[in-house]
Amino acid sequence: MACTVADEAVTTETDHVEVPTRMLVHALIREDGTVAADELYTVANTLGMSDQQVRLCIKRLVAEGRFTHEGRGRKAKLHATEDTTRTLAPNADFLRHAFQQDAGLAPWDGIWHLAAFAVPESARTARDSLRETLVHLGGAPLQGGLYVCANAWEPYVEDAAHRLGAHDALTLLTTTDLRKGDTKEPAELVRRLWPLQEIADRYHRLSGIAQPRLDRLTGPGGLSPSALLTIAVELAAELTCAREPDPLLPPQLLPQPWPGTQARQLIARCWAALQERERGEAGPVLFRLYADITREAADLAER
Repeated sequence: MACTVADEAVTTETDHVEVPTRMLVHALIREDGTVAADELYTVANTLGMSDQQVRLCIKRLVAEGRFTHEGRGRKAKLHATEDTTRTLAPNADFLRHAFQQDAGLAPWDGIWHLAAFAVPESARTARDSLRETLVHLGGAPLQGGLYVCANAWEPYVEDAAHRLGAHDALTLLTTTDLRKGDTKEPAELVRRLWPLQEIADRYHRLSGIAQPRLDRLTGPGGLSPSALLTIAVELAAELTCAREPDPLLPPQLLPQPWPGTQARQLIARCWAALQERERGEAGPVLFRLYADITREAADLAER
């Protein structure tokens, strides 16, 4: 995904939100696993995408086995395969964990989680994919083939290693005594190992994108179904842009106030406002999932 970061914390709604066509298709999957072509083209056009751009993306997704295609033109329907719908679950897990951290429900236990691997040169593709996956899961490299995470990532790491055929080359361990050179204080280790300023800048941008859209959603003006979908897709795209590079470090290890917390609070209010505007109509499964996660976190925080 092409993401841009604002130079300053405050942005305006006129700022362009980069929404990859593939992400748009995934975002519009309904509860029954379908994407209506008419809805897809309408929202795509609102976002500045051409019909040809959408058609090419659909063709690629079908060729990859991510969707099947039924019908022609704007009357067509896409059907998500089981693998496609399953990919939403890990992202939901991470977002749920982020909101739990914000609510003080997932304090750090002082344990560092490490993964080490030694994959031979003959399996370079698997090695590179495993390395990328560890970073995506919140890991930071300590040295060649050794990565550290502040969260319990073992099930996700093992699942990825099995898929890549590299499980036998994987070693997992935990420690409460981690040092890098002379640095051993946890918050200082975090500052050395992860690009905190870059992550913070992405959340500043997300807040700048979310606030004016929240104003529209909670204002008196009417919004068409396609306008609501467009806002939801833009928010989902920016949330993905901010969250995917975020290792979801425990609040105890981060500078405070942390911009990720404020951004997620705004996003939660946006999802609630979107759900209120929909008035019970069946929306895309991704947005219902996000709304459910934010509502769960709010309920837990009140207990």
